[in-house]
Amino acid sequence: MKSFTRPVQLFLLIWTMLAVVPAYAAEALDGVYIQHVKKPVSEVYDKVYASLEDARFFVVFEPNIGKNLSRFSEKWGDDYNQNNLTAFRSMVFCNGWYANQVSNLDPNMLGFCPLHLSLIERDGETTVLFNRPSVIAKNSPAKELFIEIEADVIEAIKKGLH
Repeated sequence: MKSFTRPVQLFLLIWTMLAVVPAYAAEALDGVYIQHVKKPVSEVYDKVYASLEDARFFVVFEPNIGKNLSRFSEKWGDDYNQNNLTAFRSMVFCNGWYANQVSNLDPNMLGFCPLHLSLIERDGETTVLFNRPSVIAKNSPAKELFIEIEADVIEAIKKGLH
């Protein structure tokens, strides 16, 4: 009986993996990198900031979008913050060397200079959102450079969240 159970368990494991992997792969192929952490924005913001700067992506602007939007809560009434976000902040950042390389390869892609990411919080969990430039630049001579930039930014986000 044991010899029969083992192949069935293996089959079920493989079948489950095949069902789950496409869901994760689809998210990876989207134009937005998404990373979740069970910590509030207040606990991770400075760490992500420092990690970006350690990776030589210098933060040049820090809009607190949630605070700005809260001024309209009365005016917008029931239409205000329907997802109950408790924080919504962004970081606008740039690496001068990369910006120069993008301008050399494809000046039309300078719309990604500077880059930005957003941190949103709901129920004590932070989600970091980073628009992946290589998805837009898929036909650009700068695509390979954007793949490198993305990898560096995503690594900095991961380091900042852990």
